[in-house]
Amino acid sequence: MSRSGSGSGYDRHITIFSPEGRLYQVEYAFKAITNAGITAVGVRGKDSVVVCTQKKVPDKLLDPSTVTHLFQLTPTIGCVMTGLIADARAQVSRIRMEAGEWRYKFGYDIPIHMLAKRVASINQVYTQHAAMRPLGVSMILIGYDDEAGPQLFKCDPAGYFVGYKATSAGAKHQEALNHLEKKLKKDPQLGFEDTVELAITTLASVLSIDFKSSDIEIGIVTKDAPAFRTLSVAEIDEHLTRITEKD
Repeated sequence: MSRSGSGSGYDRHITIFSPEGRLYQVEYAFKAITNAGITAVGVRGKDSVVVCTQKKVPDKLLDPSTVTHLFQLTPTIGCVMTGLIADARAQVSRIRMEAGEWRYKFGYDIPIHMLAKRVASINQVYTQHAAMRPLGVSMILIGYDDEAGPQLFKCDPAGYFVGYKATSAGAKHQEALNHLEKKLKKDPQLGFEDTVELAITTLASVLSIDFKSSDIEIGIVTKDAPAFRTLSVAEIDEHLTRITEKD
């Protein structure tokens, strides 16, 4: 048994509650996200929204262009996946299918809040069937809504989703959240440049790393260009230079 005392044996099945009312397998899925060792940050500005994550290439022989945690789900919605990358790809494929189905059925692109709700609903089903296991990934979604403006959502393995002004996932996510809370205390109106720079500086200060442009990936959606896209190495370099000059 992996645990002695009252919890012992209750982590064997996903469908069984422990006497304290806990589902250990779901808790272990959250642990898997943290243990993957990657941190991601999402920040919503006045008319833009940004996700920023570490880019770790584990082997010198790998082609860095094939290593990514950023995925486009629809032309205007993108996400950053934190956790087990194989689980992430499986979830991304499923969600792209769901988004395509919505477009086919209703004739317009799925709104981001409906897509986040769908991700969460699927994740929740995985917590109640014995033949399934929760996916060890956290998904941070970004998009631009014509009515509500920039949108930022996070979905977790338990099936919980909610909108954020700024959020973080993965290793050291609590430290990142504390940092973001301090920075956003006065509810500043962040322009595009400031939004990107807040995401980068949060990641840099929490991990105590001076990033090179090849160490991070950034995905953006803005009011003027609502299509999801990732920043090039040269663009990231410009932002890093600007941050250094400010300091």
